[in-house]
Amino acid sequence: MSPIPISGRHRLVTDRGSVTPFVLLVCVCLAALLGLLAEGGLALSARETAVAEAEQAARAGAAVLTPGTVRAGRTSNGGSSAIAVAEYLMALSGHPGTATAAGGVVTATVSPFRVSTPLLGLAGVGSISVTATASARAVAG
Repeated sequence: MSPIPISGRHRLVTDRGSVTPFVLLVCVCLAALLGLLAEGGLALSARETAVAEAEQAARAGAAVLTPGTVRAGRTSNGGSSAIAVAEYLMALSGHPGTATAAGGVVTATVSPFRVSTPLLGLAGVGSISVTATASARAVAG
């Protein structure tokens, strides 16, 4: 390499340290991607759990409806007990919610709950809200 004169002195100009900012930027981007993947997976898992809880609660509530009620297409007889069973099951699973019964269909909604995201918290997203709704139709056999 030929010396380049700088203010009357000869100094050797090299590329030392020019890769450091690039490596630092790549490391920061990879860390952000890792956080997004890990906590995105955590949020998807929580959503799947909420859907499973809502489905189970709706099925349990629909199972309480009597065949006569289902054939008549109303829920006056057993509707309140179907709602109580569905809401009890959701509370028992750790995520309380609400349920409705109409026309032989029980709908269960898991109340929104927050999933903590410590890595994404560094970017300002401290938690993600998760909720789910599912319905089950009682079938008279």
